Amino acid sequence: MNWAETIVQSLKDAEVSLVAYVPDISIHQVTRLLEEDDYFHVVSATREEEAIGIASGAYAVGRNAAVFMQSSGFGNCVNAIASLCIPCRLPIPMFINLRGEVGEFNIAQVAMGRTTRPILDTLGIPYYTLDSDDRLGQRVSGALALCYASRQPLALCMTPLLHGGKLA
Repeated sequence: MNWAETIVQSLKDAEVSLVAYVPDISIHQVTRLLEEDDYFHVVSATREEEAIGIASGAYAVGRNAAVFMQSSGFGNCVNAIASLCIPCRLPIPMFINLRGEVGEFNIAQVAMGRTTRPILDTLGIPYYTLDSDDRLGQRVSGALALCYASRQPLALCMTPLLHGGKLA
């Protein structure tokens, strides 16, 4: 099983049936698999805070949901997370594709890529860095279990070492 299939299976095992995402070539391997699987309802959002709102609404009506985004988009949705997810204790797992890491070609992606994890720290949101297939299923499944048990947002930060990154 490759990294994308492992993430999809972990979502399914955690009964995450709705996924909202902002399209990104580095996560396309996962979102394509999600869209091909009838178990999932997949929503392509125009902005990251919209994806957070969709996932929050799904959880409010009893459906586990996750969000996929790029680190630059994480910067767009900090207010939605801080003013909705955290105070309402919404367990929204966020899969964040970290830009500005190994092999980055776009200087504009570096600052937000470097500050994503410190912002998560400031917000008190636990995060796990996914950078290899080694025990990936265990890490993702464990993080999803923690997210729902603690009823708080959680981030899974995916690096180019996991998915191969974006090519110029």
